[in-house]
Amino acid sequence: MTLEKIHKTALIDESAKIAPDVQIGAYTIIGKDVVIDSGCVIGENANIQYAHIGENTRISPFASIGGEPQDLGYKGEKTGVIIGKNCWIREFATINRASGEGNNTIVGDNCMLMAYTHVAHNCVLGDNVIMANAATIGGHCHVGFGAFLGGMSVFHQNLRIGDMAIISGASAARLDIIPYCKAEGIPCLPIGLNAIGLRRKGVDKESRDAIHKAIRLLRDEKYNTTQALELIEKEFKGNKYVDNLVEFVRSSKRGCTLRYKAAYHGVMEEDNQEEQ
Repeated sequence: MTLEKIHKTALIDESAKIAPDVQIGAYTIIGKDVVIDSGCVIGENANIQYAHIGENTRISPFASIGGEPQDLGYKGEKTGVIIGKNCWIREFATINRASGEGNNTIVGDNCMLMAYTHVAHNCVLGDNVIMANAATIGGHCHVGFGAFLGGMSVFHQNLRIGDMAIISGASAARLDIIPYCKAEGIPCLPIGLNAIGLRRKGVDKESRDAIHKAIRLLRDEKYNTTQALELIEKEFKGNKYVDNLVEFVRSSKRGCTLRYKAAYHGVMEEDNQEEQ
């Protein structure tokens, strides 16, 4: 441990394992069972316990990682938090450790959790997830690769957010949100394809068109969900993105919100055409 990289006011538990080049700011507390890998920078007044922090992750002042879960069933069993590489955890973000012996709350690689975000116990975030300011996810939520959660959006415990979905700020969801969509509102409804996000992630034009048509079929009130999935499989079988979308809907335990409601903020416009 290189002493000049750790402020003299930082409190570090003797069980902590900290790479030699880690920087730790003033008044930060590193508690029990913490591992901090090479290249990490921990800001002032952060509190970290029962956590493994991956390489080159930055943790801003006043972030709290590994605190007890807000779960009445938690009885002090040993659990933790795992945060991947190259993440950025901003000011006052909270990531609670899991409940249930041996379980972990998990944040993937290359994630950004902006100020005041909250990741509850037993959540799993895939790689490249962004949570904008004050976005909040309840316990046991799963957030897919590359998803974007808008500021002040809130999500019921045990739901899933699909890969590369983008959700507008101030939205609220209690059911699963399908992959690849733009979604917004209370309740949070898919309103089209996340075309820009898919293109930035390298999804080809043919696949984007196929996903767009599949989402439109799922939302078409002429078909129930089972009928829509059968039509999608018949037309687009073999496309890995569409296959993932179908599997996501079929495996949903909470159900997915798919269709517009005329009473919901009036009759909303049909999806915009994919941006050129």
